[in-house]
Amino acid sequence: MKSNLLLAAVAAMALSSAGAALAAPTAAVTAAVADQGRPAEDTARDTDRKPAEMLDFAGVKPGQTVADFLPGGGYFTRIFAKAVGPKGAVYAIISEAQAANKDKPPAVAAIAADPNYGNVKIVAANFQTFTLPTPADVIWTSQNYHDLHLTRLNLDVAAVNKAVFNALKPGGYYIVLDHAAPAGTPVDAANTLHRIDPAIVKTELEAAGFKLVGESKVLRNPKDDYTKNVFDPAVRGHTDQFIYKFQRPK
Repeated sequence: MKSNLLLAAVAAMALSSAGAALAAPTAAVTAAVADQGRPAEDTARDTDRKPAEMLDFAGVKPGQTVADFLPGGGYFTRIFAKAVGPKGAVYAIISEAQAANKDKPPAVAAIAADPNYGNVKIVAANFQTFTLPTPADVIWTSQNYHDLHLTRLNLDVAAVNKAVFNALKPGGYYIVLDHAAPAGTPVDAANTLHRIDPAIVKTELEAAGFKLVGESKVLRNPKDDYTKNVFDPAVRGHTDQFIYKFQRPK
């Protein structure tokens, strides 16, 4: 009898785990990804970038403050804006040089000017010392952490990571998604391959005071050719990507 009960309990736990793994995204996330205001070039990338799974992993919810650190073309910025809703806020953190470039304004400038995304605000920042108007629940950076190590930027990465730490609420999360390089790859691979060894990210962020509390493998691809630059057509859009969730301790 005890054996049967134990087997039933194990089966129930397995079913529960499977159900959790396959749980549907929240209604807010689903609506954000389905936003009709997103450009076609963004929605065409959804199969590869899996934005609903990413926001669920990050724990983005209505009413939160989310900072999109180095937002690029704003792929996630729009989704964050709809996911946090009118009571939430999205800060798009760009460099002071980007903000000052009148000949080539950043893509997020147009998003912030669009009344459909009225909760998006641009923060032009020195990455080593930046602060936010209000502390964030989530700070997010995708496919850009390696850029902090670009020689031409000459950044003190430890100072950048401490600024991110300080910009979060206690208990807040820092989500890092980036292109993986093989274990032991030196950090200067950022200059040539635009990749980074995940172990370097862990070491640097733990040194800043963060605790690694989660990992998603939904974008891992062991078939990636790690010798290629991530912009090479042979691998672009299909690189091996790691996603870590770090927490600022409460």
